[in-house]
Amino acid sequence: MVQTMGQEQYIEFAIDEEQYAIHIEDIHEIIKMQNITQIPNVTPYVEGVINLRGKIVPVISLRKFFNLEVREYSRTTRIIVVHHQNDTVGIIVDRVNKVTTFADIQAPPERIGGIDGNYFVGIGLIDSGLVAILKLNEILLHEQE
Repeated sequence: MVQTMGQEQYIEFAIDEEQYAIHIEDIHEIIKMQNITQIPNVTPYVEGVINLRGKIVPVISLRKFFNLEVREYSRTTRIIVVHHQNDTVGIIVDRVNKVTTFADIQAPPERIGGIDGNYFVGIGLIDSGLVAILKLNEILLHEQE
C-alpha cells in the first residue's frame, strides 16, 4: 500500500535520533517544557498534569511509552499539545524539528525498532530518511486503559 498524500502537513519531531510525526490538524500547540504535577496511581508513562491557561492537561512521555531510556529534559524538550476526540493531552518529545509534507506514505511494518507497528499510521519518506507517523488514536486510547 503506497499512498500519495499531497499537501497534508505534519509536525516532525524526534526522540533520540528517531524521527516521528503527528498530523498538524491534531496539534493544538507546542509549548516549552514546564513543571508537571505528578498524580498517583497512573501508568508509568503518564508524567502528570500541567495547567495550560486554566485547563488541566494530562501529559505523557513518548520516551516512556515506547520503553526507551529515560533522560533529563533539555532546553529542546517540548510538549506537543494535541486534541483527541474531546480531550486535550500533552506529549513530551525531545525536540520539534519542522512542519513537513510527505511525497508518499508506506504502510508501517509489524514492528518499528521494537515498537508495535499498530502505533503508527505509516512511514513517511523524506530526503533525509524515514519518519514514523503516529496513530494518536492507538497511543491515547492505550493511555486510558
